Amino acid sequence: MYARLDDFVEEALTIGPKRVAVAAAANVLVLRSIKLAQDKGLIEPILIGPEHDIAEKAEEAEIDLATVRVVATETTTESAARAVDLVRDGEADILMKGHLHTNDFLRAVVRADGGLRTDRLLSHVFVMQIPMYHKLLSITDAAINIAPDLMQKADILQNAIDMLRQMGIAQPKAAVLSAVETINPKIPSTVDAACLHKMSERGQIKGGLVDGPMAFDNAISADAAREKGIDSAVAGDVDIVLAPDLDAGNILYKNLVYLANAQLAGLVMGARAPIVLTSRADTVEARVHSLALASLVCGPDAVC
Repeated sequence: MYARLDDFVEEALTIGPKRVAVAAAANVLVLRSIKLAQDKGLIEPILIGPEHDIAEKAEEAEIDLATVRVVATETTTESAARAVDLVRDGEADILMKGHLHTNDFLRAVVRADGGLRTDRLLSHVFVMQIPMYHKLLSITDAAINIAPDLMQKADILQNAIDMLRQMGIAQPKAAVLSAVETINPKIPSTVDAACLHKMSERGQIKGGLVDGPMAFDNAISADAAREKGIDSAVAGDVDIVLAPDLDAGNILYKNLVYLANAQLAGLVMGARAPIVLTSRADTVEARVHSLALASLVCGPDAVC
């Protein structure tokens, strides 16, 4: 089990470099991230985008592209499609979003004629290293599914549980978040949370220990849970928090990054190959940690 995000890098180095197709790679921050991951021995990059733009940004970033494969395209839409093609055709192991909008990137991933979709729902998982928490905390979904219904939440939760099991956590503990810890029909997320709890007990969600509804303080603090009379094996030792919607998840993870000095890695689950979906504001370190995570959790027979 991993205690720090740097542990991802150390373990990934024992596996060897993965081939990474980077869609719309013409960006200084993207190229610096790719270069650092390459220098560490994590990846063999394939840069996709307008060749002149990539060369210009590489010069600005003081990066030598002499040993890097570049696939020339004219537009970001074409770059995303070509990157997906490389992964689907076995020329790359990991797909990475460069400097383009998430919608344009994911449109290529889910296209009917040769994308990377499976029968699983695509969802995103952030893995956070938070100074005041005793282990890594995963937050889902803060990047893809805007207002998931009950069955979509079950899929999102299953994706996160599967990911953590691949990371070596035998039974991840998951809290289904809401504003309160009691069921209130006027707060639909509490009803969904109770259903997900019961679905887990009956084997409809497999491999994890799920509790909810739980307010965030109860999930993260055993003391807070005891004060409220909550008896739960999840409270205070949670591995995964499932946000009620994208708004809540996005606000939560950004609060942890900008106000609690959390570090992060992130990965899209549910596709045929690992997908690194970074924000344009993500740091170089976050991108490198995400690439290392992608190397670890998606084996040849896994749905990533």
